[in-house]
Formats: sequence, structure tokens, C-alpha cells
Amino acid sequence: MKPASKLQLLLGIAILVGFGISGSMAQGPADAPPPPDPTHIPFFLTPMALPSNIPWKGDPARGSQGYSLTGDSNKPGLYAGLGKWLPGHHSHPHFHSQTRYIYVVSGTWWVSSSNREDVSTMYPMHAGTFVTDVANTVHWDGAKAGDEPAVILLFGRGPVVTTYVDEQGKPLPPGTTDANTSAQSQR
Repeated sequence: MKPASKLQLLLGIAILVGFGISGSMAQGPADAPPPPDPTHIPFFLTPMALPSNIPWKGDPARGSQGYSLTGDSNKPGLYAGLGKWLPGHHSHPHFHSQTRYIYVVSGTWWVSSSNREDVSTMYPMHAGTFVTDVANTVHWDGAKAGDEPAVILLFGRGPVVTTYVDEQGKPLPPGTTDANTSAQSQR
């Protein structure tokens, strides 16, 4: 499958999940044919894909969680995963070495292209929005306090290296997320 075809397939999956296909549709009507042989056509049952049923990884106290659908962003090749930002939490200004693609599945995902963490510079990306995260461009993102969690489908080609920056946009040493090297929620 060509890279563009894989990305189109993942976008199609994201759109289906975004439209909230219910668990009853995954089972189909009583007269529906049996599901395809999973050794020929591996598939992800829709009830599992609903945010309330996903076995999220990560500590909610840190503000975000994730779930890998396929591949690994740290290794060569295609990857896709779901991310969930909890209200009142966001990343620090950073950039990625590769272009990434994001579909907002539910909630409002807030983004900023500022080098400074100032929530007044964040712009809302509502459920159904498709975003291209251009390689080597500074941004930061999350969910504002008082909102519902933001669930995003993120996909691209690895390996991806994330580099955090200071308020002047200059790269910080590897392993550093901000000048204080501490996790932070919105101010």
C-alpha cells in the first residue's frame, strides 16, 4: 500500500470514530454476513474504539494519556495512535522532526504556535477538524480548563524526534521539557 493510501485509510478510520459509530453497528443486524477473517483483514472493533472503552496508557495526573493503534513513532515507518488531553493541561512549546497529521475525534483540542506558554494564544480545534503539524515548526497544545477532554488521532511516519524550546524558540537540551524541567498544567 502506498504511503498516501495508508494515511487516507487512517483518516477514514478517524472520521468513522469521530462520527461516533455505536457498538450496536459493529455487531450488525441479525441477517448480516459474518465478519471478515481477521487473518486476512485485521480490524479494530468499534466498541473498543470508543474513548470510554480504550485502555489508555499514562498517568492522568500528568494531564495526557495515549493509546497506540499501530506502529511506533520512535521507529521507522507508519504509526498511528490516540491521544487524550485532560482539561487544564497542555504541552510545552516544542517541534517535531517529521510532519504529523491529527484528526480531532472529540472535545476541543487547543493549539498555539507561540514560543511562550500563554493560554490566550491558543486556538480551538473542534471535533472533526483535521490538522497538519508541519515538521520543525514550534507549537504546543492541550485542553483548556473547564472543557471536556480532547481526544485526537495522530499519525505519520517515524522516527519522530521532539525538541522543546525556550521563549526565544531556541532548542533546549535533550530530555528537557521547559526551563524548569517540570510538568506543568495551565496557569
